Amino acid sequence: MQANPQCDRRQFLKATSCYAAAIAVPTVFPQHTDANEAKTPMIVDTHMHVWANEPQRYPFPHPYSSEFKEPEHPGTVEMLIDDMDEYGCTHAVLVQVIFHGWDNTYIADCVKRYPDRLRAHGLIDPTDPNVADKLEYWMKEHGLHGMRFSPIYYQNGTHGGAAWLNADATHTLGKTAEELEAVFNFFISPPQLPKLETMVKAHPDVRIIIDHYSQMDFAVADPEPDFRRLLHMAKYPNVWVKITELSSVSKSKTYPFEDAYPYVKRVYEAFGPDRLLFGTGYPGSAREAYNRPTLGEEISLIRDKMPFFSNDDTAKILGLNAAALWNLSPLV
Repeated sequence: MQANPQCDRRQFLKATSCYAAAIAVPTVFPQHTDANEAKTPMIVDTHMHVWANEPQRYPFPHPYSSEFKEPEHPGTVEMLIDDMDEYGCTHAVLVQVIFHGWDNTYIADCVKRYPDRLRAHGLIDPTDPNVADKLEYWMKEHGLHGMRFSPIYYQNGTHGGAAWLNADATHTLGKTAEELEAVFNFFISPPQLPKLETMVKAHPDVRIIIDHYSQMDFAVADPEPDFRRLLHMAKYPNVWVKITELSSVSKSKTYPFEDAYPYVKRVYEAFGPDRLLFGTGYPGSAREAYNRPTLGEEISLIRDKMPFFSNDDTAKILGLNAAALWNLSPLV
């Protein structure tokens, strides 16, 4: 009897969102060595921006700034691999930087160089009526694993507004994502989450990740209305959250960002440890240039600083959840 792809995907979503029950079961990775017995613990940075230093080969066609030339600080994949090796980070998911625009060639080439350690999410123009075709092109022709969409750049009518979140082309995109088993991550503001919810409900087999606590500001007088919008998304088993960017969303802006822990705990309680993901942002010396903690400090933030994470929780958040989402093999 021929397998039903829809059932297979729903089974996968159920398995990844209920990882606590599966963590000790070797068949979670049926084609790989058991992640829990790997010599090197899996640590997956699921939000890594890298950019090329060869503008002739990899230009910077920033989609929103015609005056952008080259980044001020370097952030190459070589810097990333060195950083990962220094701190025991086994894998990373590259997320296309906005200043490389819709040309995802550099991160595609990075994954071709390091296929066992890297995955990649590109950027495609969400307002393009052929956006679904672009998704298929970058995944099938260039080996990308998903896409990032950034409604946050389309607030209050900017760049034409965010009506594309509910457009017919976006629903076609969702159907294509189901067929390709793509993973989507969204850089989105809290007031835009209800529109994302429409997509989540319409395409329950598409795995969707909300970046950086929906980039809310925990320092505002009353963050509760926005925060409840994020917690509301926990009801959908195909939604994950990146517990990242505490350096920008916390009130103190100072490592280890203890003022944000009550909010992190509530996200943890709402989504559970199986749908939380670890990530940082920049490689090597670029971290300091952008006022970010070191990779070692970011890992320690999850592993050592937050008292409500158990050892099993940290293993999932730092690596096992991502390994299931992106089919990553442990290093042995």
